[in-house]
Amino acid sequence: MENVVLSVHLILALLLIGVVLLQRSEGGGLGMGGSGTGVMTGRQAANALTKLTWALAAGFIVTSLTLTALAAHKAGGSSILDRILQEQPAPQSTGVPNVELPPPSADAPATPPAADAPVTPPAAN
Repeated sequence: MENVVLSVHLILALLLIGVVLLQRSEGGGLGMGGSGTGVMTGRQAANALTKLTWALAAGFIVTSLTLTALAAHKAGGSSILDRILQEQPAPQSTGVPNVELPPPSADAPATPPAADAPVTPPAAN
């Protein structure tokens, strides 16, 4: 099944490249405009190529999503990150005791003062 979808995907990619290259350049982005003497200059031909491009692009997207779903199903439904985290060993004990920090005092500011703000000493009780 996966090989069939992959073959269709590659054929669609090649057809899509070919159809895009057949279309007439209308932007002139690089100084190369369409001359009007080409084979595909009529408006009907442009409409047909536009519709064909959209159809091939839709098929390409569908086969891309199908290949993604098949690959996820084949991998067991787990993501790469899940597999990496499962392969890592548990952290070893370093011999350093776990030290808890004391809670912050109630009169300490929640954020440090700005660099240009004057520093005032705390009031004595």
